[in-house]
Order: sequence, then structure tokens, then C-alpha cells
Amino acid sequence: MATEQQSAEQSTDSMETNPAETADSMMSDSTMSDSVPADTGTQIGPGHRPVKRTDPRASHPRALSMAERERNEWHKGRWIVFITALLVAIIVPYWVGRYLAMNGTQTVVDAISPIDPRGAALISWVVTSMTFMTLGMAVMETRKVIWRVLFILSLAVEQLIAGVCLLRFNFWYSTYVVYGNASPPINAANLGILASAIGLAVFAVLYVGLLVLIRKDSPLNVLTRSWSALAIFFVIELAALAVVMFGGLVTAV
Repeated sequence: MATEQQSAEQSTDSMETNPAETADSMMSDSTMSDSVPADTGTQIGPGHRPVKRTDPRASHPRALSMAERERNEWHKGRWIVFITALLVAIIVPYWVGRYLAMNGTQTVVDAISPIDPRGAALISWVVTSMTFMTLGMAVMETRKVIWRVLFILSLAVEQLIAGVCLLRFNFWYSTYVVYGNASPPINAANLGILASAIGLAVFAVLYVGLLVLIRKDSPLNVLTRSWSALAIFFVIELAALAVVMFGGLVTAV
């Protein structure tokens, strides 16, 4: 009888304690289930409740920058063609011009003899300046292929003139050896090319100085705009041409 009474008391105690343990285990299971997101598209919010994760880019779209748009529109094949054409325009016309100077000297002399030295300087200056101008436009207007095409063509003509005129730093020695007394127009053409190149160097230094010294909120910031910079470039180029044409350099060489 005593044994049956003790077993009855133990069963009663276990019945009293099991509901609490059961409730605790249910709460812990519920907490664990709440702490784990249902899927990868949810996250834990206030009160340990799952909240749907949203992409801020979908609700607040950002406008693409110019660099990002250019990367999206970048065409590898077109740039390979452009670089190949650029190398051809630099190398081939120059050596064709040198071949004409060495092997077709009389033909070159007959072609340039009617040209005044100042006219030869003006022609070479125009071609070289147009080369630099189209290069700048190709950089500013990257979407327009026409500027790259014009740059390649003008560069090829400039390189051809440089090859025929045997362009180098001390060109007057080589031109006199090859062309003799017919070298003045050739030398003037070389001066026109060098004047345009020096004008470009002066413009580059001046433009970089303007970018560094002028603040963005200054009224002078308009000088750093693309078209203003192009106008400054041509003013400097005209000044360099005037020095060559009327500074006595054409007759000196």
C-alpha cells in the first residue's frame, strides 16, 4: 500500500511540473523559429519579427554617371579598329613621305617650288592644328565617330607632310642635303608643324593652370568649359603662327 501511494505522488508531481517545462520548451522553440528568417528575402525586425528585405536600389533608383554610361556603351571591336587605324596613320604616311623625299626628290621639288615659304608654313600649321582640334573633339564627343575619323585622316596628312619635309629637331641640315636650294618651303612647312605643336604645349600648361587655380564657384570658371578651352587653343595657335610668319623665322631657315 505504501509503495502504491508513493508512485501515485510521483506521478502527480510529474504532472504538475510537465506543463511548465512544456510551455518553456514551446517558447524557446518559438523564439528560435522567430530568430531564423524564413528565407533569404527576410530579416529580423523589431520584436524578433521577420521583415521582408527590400533592395534600396529598387525603391530609390540612381541615375548612371557619364563614366558608367560610357562603360555600358563601350564597344571593344570599335576601339580595336580605331587603335589599329591610329597606328597605321602614324607609321605608314610618314615613311611614305620619307620615301618620296629620298627617291622622288625631283617630284617633290617640282610640286613645292611654286609655293611661297609662308604659304607652306600656313598649310602645315593648318593641317597640324586641325589634327589637334579633332583629337580634342574626339575626346569630348566620344559618342560621335566622325571626330575620330577626321582625326585619323588629318593625322595621316600631317605625318605625310612631316615625312616629306624630313621633320626633326635640326631639320635644316637634312633638308638642305636632300633638297638643296629648294629647301626654304620645306623648312617653312617644318616650322608650321613645330609652331602648332608648341602652341598645343602652351595651351596644355595654361589650361591645367586654370583648372588648378580657378574655383568652381568663380565666374572665371567659364574659361574651363570645353568650347571656351577650344577658343583659347585657337588664340594661342594663331599667336604661334604669327611668330613664325612675321617673326623672321621663315627667312632664317
